[in-house]
Amino acid sequence: MRLAFILSEIGSGLRRNLSMVISVILVTFVSLSFIGGAALLQMQINQMKDYWYDKVQVSIFLCADNSGAQTCAAGAITDEQRSDIESMMDSPAVAPYVDSYQHETQAEALTHFQDQFENSPIVDTVTADQLPESFRVRLVDPEKYEVINELFSSMEGVDVVVDQRELLEQIFSIMNVASLVSLGIAGVMIVCAVLLVATTIRLSAFSRRRETGIMRLVGASKLVIQLPFVLEGVIAAVIGALLASGALWAVARYFIEGHLAQQYPGTAFIASSQVWVIAPGLVILGAVLAGIASMLTLRRYLKV
Repeated sequence: MRLAFILSEIGSGLRRNLSMVISVILVTFVSLSFIGGAALLQMQINQMKDYWYDKVQVSIFLCADNSGAQTCAAGAITDEQRSDIESMMDSPAVAPYVDSYQHETQAEALTHFQDQFENSPIVDTVTADQLPESFRVRLVDPEKYEVINELFSSMEGVDVVVDQRELLEQIFSIMNVASLVSLGIAGVMIVCAVLLVATTIRLSAFSRRRETGIMRLVGASKLVIQLPFVLEGVIAAVIGALLASGALWAVARYFIEGHLAQQYPGTAFIASSQVWVIAPGLVILGAVLAGIASMLTLRRYLKV
């Protein structure tokens, strides 16, 4: 009997404040979508780090005729200098740090450049003599870049030593900023959602003040009186969280997996199934925020 009463009160409250309930659902949907999007972006960043850091290389660019480094004062690298670099690479001092390395000629550098920028208008203006030859070094531990830099940057015939991780860190930094911006927007929207929940519960309590007064007189407990109001806000927030989870899954499934993963097969993208890892957290977060907002509002506007 008590359960039937509570359910009827919840249905009555939702019908009376339908427009406000829809507003709560929409604001919760938007705010939790931003939170979920930030979480997915962070998962993507971590996955890309694991993927790319495993493939990261150190590029030892060799001297060309137009190189300005002090180690290139004699001009383009000679065969003897190239052999010295290879000997250093195979030496006992360096070998423990190097997983593998390969020499890239200017012609090979041009081929790679044309593959990477095949759709760019500048691809036909670059010639092989404009690109430096290099050694591409894969390290056992990418964190040991400084060891390679110190050993090779001062060798004759070496123009510059470049750690590809520095380029990746710049990209990941931008993505981290985007994640923080998304969380900031989500925080503002959550405040709006909490205020809307509080307003909805307050209006619902005011419109049913006569019924709650009668319930007090007949000895109804505080829990029985307040529970329908709390559940109204929780139900609206949970619906918004479920919609946010569904929207995030659709983006991951049809945009990331269906488009980006096919356009860029060499990049490790997150899977749509990973959305379900964060979906329960979104539902719980929505329910908890709505429950807390409802309880605080009822303590002030519904004295029992």
